[in-house]
Amino acid sequence: MDSVNLRDLVYRLYARRVEGRLDHTQVPKHIGVILDGNRRWARAAGGTAEQGHKAGANKIQELLGWCSETNVEVVTLWLLSTDNLDRPENELTPLVAIVENAVRHLAADGRWRVHHVGTLDLLPAHTQTVLKEAEQATIGNEGILVNVAVGYGGRQEIADAVSSLLMDHASKGTSFEELAEIVDVDLISSHLYTRGQPDPDLVIRTSGEQRLSGFMLWQSAHSEYYFCEVFWPAFRKVDFLRALRDYAARHRRYGT
Repeated sequence: MDSVNLRDLVYRLYARRVEGRLDHTQVPKHIGVILDGNRRWARAAGGTAEQGHKAGANKIQELLGWCSETNVEVVTLWLLSTDNLDRPENELTPLVAIVENAVRHLAADGRWRVHHVGTLDLLPAHTQTVLKEAEQATIGNEGILVNVAVGYGGRQEIADAVSSLLMDHASKGTSFEELAEIVDVDLISSHLYTRGQPDPDLVIRTSGEQRLSGFMLWQSAHSEYYFCEVFWPAFRKVDFLRALRDYAARHRRYGT
């Protein structure tokens, strides 16, 4: 017990030291998070995939608390990808239920604005209802805007944006020739799931994997990336602060 208490004390002191050195003027306004490693964390602990997903869901409120303390304005959480929908039914069903619970808790908290990003039509009807109700219930909240990426895929988002753009201009009677002349980056961006929001400044991925896997492909063109070795359920405040410190030390050139 004494060794555990000592370790906790050292951790808290180190976290305080990192936070004290953080330049709050350089904090990213929009952070995207790929919550990876739930199943591997559970296996390492001798647990089940479901236990891992539950532990990962329980970590979300902590993360948002840290974001609130450091003045982050938008957080995008990748909770369920389009690829995840191909998992075996015995794993997918409890995973979807855990995601629904996590979204309900975000809405019930009262501090956050919840916004769904993803393709609703790919999801079960009850999941669609949970997402719609959470968004409607929190529309007036003034806290962090929390994008819940459920049934989300970066390529699918771009395809949906193009489809939406075409349908919109078809309803206006725009010819293909006229549309070809006006299509640009801003027009496509205005049909993305995150339209009207700033692009992510920082994308964090846990579990040691160093790839985007299709996360916010369009929006992350100029994002900074931070790959963390720890599995998502074990992600600590000090890991979060290190990511912010690393981001603040970079010089963003935006291609110039």
